[in-house]
Amino acid sequence: MAWAVRRDHRHVLATVPIQSPLGSELLVDVAPSERLRSAHVIRDDGCRRSGGAAAADVLSALPSTRVLGRLARSLPRATALLYGMVAARRKSFGRLVGKEARRRADDLLGASSAPTAAELDARSRSQI
Repeated sequence: MAWAVRRDHRHVLATVPIQSPLGSELLVDVAPSERLRSAHVIRDDGCRRSGGAAAADVLSALPSTRVLGRLARSLPRATALLYGMVAARRKSFGRLVGKEARRRADDLLGASSAPTAAELDARSRSQI
């Protein structure tokens, strides 16, 4: 997610930690044991998409990856399969990236996350 936030120059993405009170509120329809299994996107209209579908939404939101987002949306099964393969190996990818890069990513996500529903709503309205 830090990769996407770093490229989000228009600030259309807002991050919320899944395990935060706001994350729990936004994912109330997802079993707590399932929340960390994939990334989730909650659209302005309240529609939730997870896994490969969420990745397609994030890619579509960024000008530099919009074409990849369209491709991902046009091939939902392949996107879900690829997302699942990467997600199942996230610890291995984390080791390849290294501790310092993970720390920088955590710092970036922490600085860009919306701590309250009011702030998330304000960010959403500022994008209109």
